[in-house]
Amino acid sequence: MSIKVTFPDGAARDYSRGTTGTEIVEGISKSLAKKTVAMKWNGVLSDLSDALDADGAIEFVTRDGGSKDVLELIRHDAAHVLAEAVQELWPQTQVTIGPVIENGFYYDFYREAGPFTEDELRVIEKKMAEIIERGAAFTKEVWSRDEAKSWFETKGEAFKVELVDAIPADQSIKMYAQGQWKDLCRGPHMRSVKDVGQAFKLTKVAGAYWRGDSNRPVLSRIYGTAFATKDELDAYLLMMEEAEKRDHRKIGRDLDLFHLQEEAQGSVFWHPRGYVIYNQMEAYIRRRLNKSGYVEVKTPQLMHAKFWEQSGHWGKYRENMFVVPDAIPNTDEDGPVLTEEAEYLALKPMNCPAHVQIFNQGIKSYRDLPLRMAEFGCCHRNEAHGALHGLMRVRQMTQDDAHIFCREDQIQSETEHFVHLLYSVYGHLGFDNVVIKLATRPEKFGGTIERWDAAEKALGDALRATGYDFEIAEGEGAFYAPKLEFHLKDAIGRSWQVGTLQLDYVLPERLGATYVAEDGSRQYAVMLHRAILGSLERFIGILIENHAGKMPMWLAPTQVVVATIVSEADEYAEKLVRQLRDAGIRAEIDTRNEKINYKVREHSVGKVPLMFVVGKREAEEGNVSIRRLGTEGQKVEPFMDALVSLMAEATPPDLKDSAEKAA
Repeated sequence: MSIKVTFPDGAARDYSRGTTGTEIVEGISKSLAKKTVAMKWNGVLSDLSDALDADGAIEFVTRDGGSKDVLELIRHDAAHVLAEAVQELWPQTQVTIGPVIENGFYYDFYREAGPFTEDELRVIEKKMAEIIERGAAFTKEVWSRDEAKSWFETKGEAFKVELVDAIPADQSIKMYAQGQWKDLCRGPHMRSVKDVGQAFKLTKVAGAYWRGDSNRPVLSRIYGTAFATKDELDAYLLMMEEAEKRDHRKIGRDLDLFHLQEEAQGSVFWHPRGYVIYNQMEAYIRRRLNKSGYVEVKTPQLMHAKFWEQSGHWGKYRENMFVVPDAIPNTDEDGPVLTEEAEYLALKPMNCPAHVQIFNQGIKSYRDLPLRMAEFGCCHRNEAHGALHGLMRVRQMTQDDAHIFCREDQIQSETEHFVHLLYSVYGHLGFDNVVIKLATRPEKFGGTIERWDAAEKALGDALRATGYDFEIAEGEGAFYAPKLEFHLKDAIGRSWQVGTLQLDYVLPERLGATYVAEDGSRQYAVMLHRAILGSLERFIGILIENHAGKMPMWLAPTQVVVATIVSEADEYAEKLVRQLRDAGIRAEIDTRNEKINYKVREHSVGKVPLMFVVGKREAEEGNVSIRRLGTEGQKVEPFMDALVSLMAEATPPDLKDSAEKAA
């Protein structure tokens, strides 16, 4: 019997049932076959050697295609090569799992001798290069559960035996061999280990608990990365080297901006200098929202669990919430803290149910919509300790959160309004490379498929009307709504997902958010969940790394330091600082008995953007000698001229725009 195979250009050909992808590509072109490492069969990435037994669509994946698929394959296969290399070098080592992750891969190992060292990574890399050169083909076999367990038990691979037991009974057990070495794997793989290439690098070693359980064995996790070409690898390693220099945690310590500590996991201690940045960011976004027709509210941090039950978060998100019993603690030192049964409260992980409570106060008419409700809401999320990362992943955060309650016929205009506002904000903050993704229905979702289809269509149509291009992120929507994700690139090319807009029909129905329509009927409002910065903490972390600590003038904690050369200029310096502060400039004075070069160097390390250096001559003439961070030399100006220029430079970008429009 024959099957019909359809190609990307729409052409179709008949083949014998059981024909492999390899046979098809070799029959088309020897040169194409040489480059092809895998295939997509009906949109699913598959082994090129798979036999095809039904009609379907085929797409060949080439190693030089530069696609996300081929990069994932290279990294997946590199993880297998890593595991083989480790077991060749240390045969008693047990292998566990080795997934592809963002920007690379890792593999977890267990060995009695303890974790691997950095020096051992170079030895492993050398062995990996040898294995790749040997070029063993990947071959797939399907084993019975008993056969797989017996094989791993014989080899002393206790972790693999546990993994086999965890595979659902209705799924087959796939084993992939690369020469004599075998591994349990879902696949797919490329044709051979040779296809991995030599553009790989092992980057670091870390500890990890088996299955993430602190009661289970500690494993040694080896991280690595791999690319299609050496140039791509070199560019990535250079970016990582630069990223290490820009690490916001290090800069935060060096510039005395903030700190974190064990006793308040995932919560930020903002120091005075860091809190200046925080307040400036909050004030900026508040002005933008006020000007864009938002009303600001404040809602409780602690709310009854019934609100989260009604919204659906309690059942699907409770593990990420801080739950608090509504009871008075016992004061008896020898007794239990709680002595009574109590209802549950929860620290809010997001603001949406609280905003619906405000919307539901009083009767809303169609004339009241859209209602744009904003809050700088402090939220708490019970993130795992191991997932916390400086300002980037915290437990306590403040979001520039807002919810737009609107009619269905207002979805397009409100989406356009939001997208244009978001792009304006990002432009002010120095980000002009933005990618939009439309994230669609996940496997677990709230509401009906019909509602989801309608929401996805409405959001897609609205976005098309803005004129901005976007990508589809299949299955990555929130459980109650599809969403737009806004990814921006920083100064060294890293992508950050920050802004979001979610179109939600579900929550208004669950929480009874209705309005009186023009015909007098009760209708559920449409709810747009939206944020531009996301959490202020995380966005500030991104800004710190983007600018390597050298913040734009309007965000700089100290905008200018007035430093004296001689003590005779101290009184003049004090006068200048008073005038600067009266003009709204964040100014500091340095009259220490130190050489001026020492002062300049110290404030440069502190990332102060501007210094006004004054000596006896400047004091007599009313001038300042201006030194700008990152530039050589200096220029002398009358103080009042320098003040006017500095005031203009220190004006936040939105106020500068308003002044220019008014002029």
